[in-house]
Amino acid sequence: MQTNGRTTQPVGHYELCKRSPIECNEKTASKAPVELTRSLWKEIVAINDEVNTAVAPRTDMEMWGQEEVWSYPTTGAGDCEDYVLEKRRRLMALGVPAGNLLVTVVRQPNGEGHAVLTVRTSLGEFILDNLDSQVMAWNETPYTYLKRQSERNSGVWIAINDGRADAVASVR
Repeated sequence: MQTNGRTTQPVGHYELCKRSPIECNEKTASKAPVELTRSLWKEIVAINDEVNTAVAPRTDMEMWGQEEVWSYPTTGAGDCEDYVLEKRRRLMALGVPAGNLLVTVVRQPNGEGHAVLTVRTSLGEFILDNLDSQVMAWNETPYTYLKRQSERNSGVWIAINDGRADAVASVR
């Protein structure tokens, strides 16, 4: 995934950082991707499946009466960012460094914004998605990649040029 430098932070992430500063203070000294072992792959696939199964899809408007509230799905329901945060939390609990678990904003083929989790590994970058039970390489998904968290600082966002389409990183 080619990146193009710093960009704007999604409003939902900004609000999450204000509510829970620890979510945005994770700094990573190393840029090295996590070693992808068979054991870790099984965990990644299992966590993606477990969270996708356990969390019922609900919009922020349905749950909170407002747009773009990023939170953990503690009530058993959530939208795409909530799935991502829970998957990220579970993988970090297994010891995967924050710099290898990046919240990523994409554009779906229908034009709608969406969030997925990018896992940086020694064998490439893989996507965990609540809309697909299969964990795939980022370039095998149907999405246009817009921006993601920096691998060096979870409070910083960087623009993505995925090379497959020109897109403006304007999705919140």
